[in-house]
Amino acid sequence: MLLAEDDRAIRHALERALALEGYQVTAVADGVEALAHAHKSPPDVLVLDVMMPGIDGLQVCRVLRAEGDRTPILMLTALVETADRIAGLDAGADDYVVKPFDVEEVFARLRALLRRTNPGSVPVPSEPVAPKQTPERYLEAAGLRMDPQARRAWRGERELELTRTEFELLELLVRNAGIVLDHSTIYDRIWGYDFGPGSKNLAVYVGYLRRKLDQPGASQLIHTVRGVGYVLRED
Repeated sequence: MLLAEDDRAIRHALERALALEGYQVTAVADGVEALAHAHKSPPDVLVLDVMMPGIDGLQVCRVLRAEGDRTPILMLTALVETADRIAGLDAGADDYVVKPFDVEEVFARLRALLRRTNPGSVPVPSEPVAPKQTPERYLEAAGLRMDPQARRAWRGERELELTRTEFELLELLVRNAGIVLDHSTIYDRIWGYDFGPGSKNLAVYVGYLRRKLDQPGASQLIHTVRGVGYVLRED
């Protein structure tokens, strides 16, 4: 794991906590060092502070994603406005924790990220919403086609540019097309952890997916069922 945090006290405290939790941690103080270490010895997961001198966490994230690096990234941010959190997701981050944070929440979010990238390392739910594998290579529903193996998706003939989390959320909806999935179920399947009713993670990602899926003259595919969750269907 690579941890980049310019606040010495937070960096040392988090480094010790992560080490006690069993992680092998490389801790650095700025974005320049983070990029250097990421290029030299790619980590399994990155924890990046947003506000760092020189190259900040968002820039580190953008550089890695532009290089095709899909390593899961958890952002640490003192910024609490929704627009600021969206900026982190826009840069390619997979999740974020707002300071001041409970270290147990950091652990939970890291476990969820690693579970998604290395499923064999954690127990598989006994009753998944949908089968993990299908004999067909492609999934199709509501005019969408997905190739889970190649992690590619299309609406009609148009290929969609999706982040890892966007792809996994869309795959879950496609596999359960026509079925209303509640917030808790989606959080559990995508993040491995229910962040509670105050979290806006899911709404943010649904918004991103809608903007990438919707096109002029075409019907909306992801529908909100107020007080319950979301469903994929073509009206």
